[in-house]
Amino acid sequence: MKKFISFILRNIPRKYIQLVSAPTLKVIGLFMRGNNVTCPIAQKSYRKFLPYGRVNPRPNALCPDSLSLERHRLLWLYLKEKTNFFNEKLHFLHIAPEQCFMKAFEKQHGAGYITADIESPLAKVKMDVHDIPFEANTFDIAMCNHVMEHVENDIKAMSEIYRVLKPGGWAIMQVPFFSPVREETFENKSITDPKERERVYGQDDHVRLYGKDYPNRIRKAGFEVVEDRFIDELGPALVKKYSLPPNETIYFCKK
Repeated sequence: MKKFISFILRNIPRKYIQLVSAPTLKVIGLFMRGNNVTCPIAQKSYRKFLPYGRVNPRPNALCPDSLSLERHRLLWLYLKEKTNFFNEKLHFLHIAPEQCFMKAFEKQHGAGYITADIESPLAKVKMDVHDIPFEANTFDIAMCNHVMEHVENDIKAMSEIYRVLKPGGWAIMQVPFFSPVREETFENKSITDPKERERVYGQDDHVRLYGKDYPNRIRKAGFEVVEDRFIDELGPALVKKYSLPPNETIYFCKK
């Protein structure tokens, strides 16, 4: 199963995977029910989650019903427990929308929920994050996860998100980190070969390797940044129950 998932992720474009993955994995999920792990998004329990990853698939990672990964389940809990996200109807820009969230987010925010992506067939708006086609001060909140490592100019993209948020609005912009985490973000525009990018950046479609200076890069776009270690508040039992990423910091970015 690990080799099969790795092959799919490495060789089939994301936009095609998004179209067929949900119904296929729901069938698989019927045979995985149990009581060892729980997805708080799907509100279903399993013997274990599916493996997931391009190179060395992580065990116990992907929920077959919601399609959530470890970081998605953590973020869901964070939104519920530490924000106003599920208490109000908000004007919400969701960039590169994660499939595991979309139905619940649409139900909560209705017409105010705008999904946007440069290529995803699931998004309402086709958009380049470097040039967001909305007026300044439009949205209450924005979410843009695991995108900045792909874009040509991350500071420009984050500045665009800042521009379209209302004063007092907030965003969450997570990125991947690879151990050992560097002190400073590394990028070299001369690296264009996919195999070399995978060796240097951890994935062949990444263009930079983020370091501990990531929150300072967000601040360059104008945001105030809270580095929230919400994971530490949950405790080992819940981390295990929901199969959460034990070292994930949530970057809460406020305008």
